[in-house]
Amino acid sequence: MSERESVLFIDDEKHIRIANRQTLELAGFEVQCFGSAEQALPLIAMDWPGVVVSDIRLPGMDGLELRERVHRIDRDLPVILITGHGDISMAVNAIRDGAYDFIEKPFPAETLVETVRRAMDKRKLTLENRSLRSELQAQSVPGPRIVGRTLIMQRLRTMVAQIANTHADVLLMGETGTGKEMVARSLHEHSERRDNNFVAVNCGAVPENLIESELFGHEAGAFTGANERRIGKFEHANGGTLFLDEIESMPLPVQVRLLRVLQEREVERLGSNRLIKLNIRVIAASKVDLKQLAERGEFREDLYYRLNVVVIEIPPLRERREDIPLLFHHFLLVSSARYQRELPSPGQEALQSLLAHDWPGNVRELRNIAERFVLLGESCNYNLEQLMHGSEGEVGITLPEQVECFEKSVIEQALAAHNGNIKATMTALGVPRKTLYDKMRKFGIDKANFK
Repeated sequence: MSERESVLFIDDEKHIRIANRQTLELAGFEVQCFGSAEQALPLIAMDWPGVVVSDIRLPGMDGLELRERVHRIDRDLPVILITGHGDISMAVNAIRDGAYDFIEKPFPAETLVETVRRAMDKRKLTLENRSLRSELQAQSVPGPRIVGRTLIMQRLRTMVAQIANTHADVLLMGETGTGKEMVARSLHEHSERRDNNFVAVNCGAVPENLIESELFGHEAGAFTGANERRIGKFEHANGGTLFLDEIESMPLPVQVRLLRVLQEREVERLGSNRLIKLNIRVIAASKVDLKQLAERGEFREDLYYRLNVVVIEIPPLRERREDIPLLFHHFLLVSSARYQRELPSPGQEALQSLLAHDWPGNVRELRNIAERFVLLGESCNYNLEQLMHGSEGEVGITLPEQVECFEKSVIEQALAAHNGNIKATMTALGVPRKTLYDKMRKFGIDKANFK
């Protein structure tokens, strides 16, 4: 148990307070006892990391009113009610109104501990979700988000900000599913071209006999079947940005024409003799090393060097595991809004499975898992674990590595939520200053990055 797992126990009978305090402390909880609700209520605050356990029958403010007052402060804070036999119907109604659970007197110690532990797990998930939401809001910028708090993603965002409002063409390098189009769209949205077209072309998805017409356009009668004029992607993107994904798939003859367009900034439709001037930015993307392809004669060397003005390398998800909880929550929010479903809360086991997976499909795979989670709810937890670990049960990283990833992520999210303020962060996490500094030193976390 961590120091943050606090319980407020309220009962007007002293011997009950003493006995249950001992029970909960032996289970690892930090416990404060009170003889009245009025004494405990001032300790409740929004985002307080604990659970309230209260008898229903109390002098002055009773447990039902306390539940109502607590939920005015924080509607998601778990309140567990202790009931006598005659109070069961009241407790059931209280649960309908938002109480977490009730325990009927007399109760065994194990029942109290188990109920509090479940409530505490729920509270942790609630606070983690709030922290993730705060982090996402802090990263909200015009256009698509490049989500992540790891150093490598901070550097990526900095580089995007530095070159976004320039005319330089860009080459994006990254594995399938790492988010190359999202980076391309961010470059467009943060440039003076944002009010003009962003045109995306997957070079690998266009048939070889159609790609020239698709890119450069054609006049009516230019070839068999060309019954009318077609405006190509270059011309359609004029004034804006053209994104050429999987450019390594482009046929060599088309690469010759592409090089000329990039050099001259003008395009000629098939079947036409008129040159059309272009004010355009080209962002190309590849999942393989174009230099190696060029050395093997599978990609034009002169085109490679023309594209190689500014290169942005996008890391695979396995190299930034600390971002996984934040990204997963982001995709849960997006999917919940898209399908108008309630936002689900993944359990600790599901999050550990996410951290353990190697993510061959990268961010795209994580997004699909989040979408499935929203659609199927908790029933897909087992399937998620199967999918993440594979049929042979292989695990990408060890349990200690998973725990460290998760711990680092939580600390970074807390620092981000409190703008790098150490005092506020240690209070939110419920750890001493020295412990927090030791953890930050261990994980290489600099509070200056969160201000």
